[in-house]
Amino acid sequence: MKMNETNLTNKAEWEKLGVALPKFDHAAMSAATKKSPVWVHFGAGNIFRGFIAVLQQKLLNEGITDKGIIAADTFDYDIVDKIYTPFDNLTMMVSLNPDGSTSREIVGSVAEALRADSNDAQQIARFKEIFENAALQMVSFTITEKGYALYNLNGEFLPVVKADIADGPSKARHAMSLVTAFLLARYTAGAAPLAVVSMDNCSHNGEKLRSSVQTIAKQWLDGGFVDDGFISYISDEARVSFPWSMIDKITPRPAEVVEKSLADDGIEDMAPIVTSKNTFIAPFVNAEVPQYLVVEDNFPNGRPELEKAGVYLTDRETVNNTERMKVTTCLNPLHTALAVYGCTLGYTSIASEMNDEQLVAMVKKIGYDEGMPVVVDPKILSPKAFIDEVIEKRLPNPFIPDTPQRIATDTSLKVGIRFGETIKSYLANPALDVTTLTAIPLALAGWMRYLLAVDDNCQPMEVSSDPQKDALQAKLAGITVGKPETYNGQLKEILTNASLFGTDLCAAGLCEKIEAMFVDMLAGEGAVRATLKKYLA
Repeated sequence: MKMNETNLTNKAEWEKLGVALPKFDHAAMSAATKKSPVWVHFGAGNIFRGFIAVLQQKLLNEGITDKGIIAADTFDYDIVDKIYTPFDNLTMMVSLNPDGSTSREIVGSVAEALRADSNDAQQIARFKEIFENAALQMVSFTITEKGYALYNLNGEFLPVVKADIADGPSKARHAMSLVTAFLLARYTAGAAPLAVVSMDNCSHNGEKLRSSVQTIAKQWLDGGFVDDGFISYISDEARVSFPWSMIDKITPRPAEVVEKSLADDGIEDMAPIVTSKNTFIAPFVNAEVPQYLVVEDNFPNGRPELEKAGVYLTDRETVNNTERMKVTTCLNPLHTALAVYGCTLGYTSIASEMNDEQLVAMVKKIGYDEGMPVVVDPKILSPKAFIDEVIEKRLPNPFIPDTPQRIATDTSLKVGIRFGETIKSYLANPALDVTTLTAIPLALAGWMRYLLAVDDNCQPMEVSSDPQKDALQAKLAGITVGKPETYNGQLKEILTNASLFGTDLCAAGLCEKIEAMFVDMLAGEGAVRATLKKYLA
């Protein structure tokens, strides 16, 4: 059995395979959406297919809407060409239940998949057509935090951004430049209102998106490519809003056991591929069941009724408090700490790390002891209940095939939020003493040790991709694991970088503690483990 639009009519056969089908006419939905689009989403990967697209499927299944989503990718076009197109934009969603069982559903809420490629005139023309349509209500993003980045570690525009600024909207390549160019098309066609919504896993995501779009637009204004009216249009939240959001669902890379189970049941062509951009992706998505999406309810042109699909629609302050709860305390810092230490200690599963006494002690201390004192209760979700679920159920779930190597990706873009925000909150509160922090400095020291690309057995270790990896490793040059004496203050230049950590860690009084932990981990074989025991006793 192949997953395609034609075979959706074989309901009995899919039912035998335990696969739930869309309860709407996929062809009719696609036609209606293409004619009058309401929602475009940039970032066509797993979190979109396994969470956001499922939300719209619920609304379609219940007859609340007859429109789906137009999916787009700004980076890895193979995802569109090899994962969407051959399967008529359908996705096999496999939910990984805590008891080891799975639930299967074909998600069919994507009406069209596009490549945001400035070299493809036909695709770009289609994007402009979509953005010029006054019916469009919402543009959303899951492009990872680096998708919004315009600057390098030295505060200079990235080369691609420099080129976009010089060449103007017609040759935009960076994701933020492309979106700004499409907004320009909407402005020129009548300036209909629109919500531009980041659903990425980063702090103040709406503000990051807004800032990047406005930065590009103002550079184009200086270059004579746009007028003042366009700047006013994207700066007026009554016309173009940038709602904040908090998203949470673990969607790991495709699991071999899931692939095998689908193949054993005769579901064809489910094997993962590796794209030209080195994305490991499959026609199926496997993901945990718990999921949360909290969105600021600021949609000047209306919106899908997402609250009926389980989304929390609320005010910006509540979104901010919920996001801070999750990103700076209850999940993301724990994930990052587990990632860097898990790699160094030789783990290949996040779940297996939760059987490690020292690692569990570290994440509990980061969350309960050091993070909780600065968490503001968002009211819609309990911080204590959230972190309990993370530590007791979600992270230890052995059926979630997530790896520390995946989570360690792009750590330089994450530490400022996942740890820096808590540090800043301590500094801002006279009742708290930042120098009492232990587990958070230990996590940061562990990241520095991880960047040396040598594991705790003193064997070479691969460091996950990170836009700042080369620059950071260059600053650590000369440090040798097994020779603590080779440390001569190389960390200071990194730890004082406020753009990296959100604050100058030396000025905050944490530099010496992090350095001491780092040097302890240089002692030789087993030094990382010994350091964990020393500070978590």
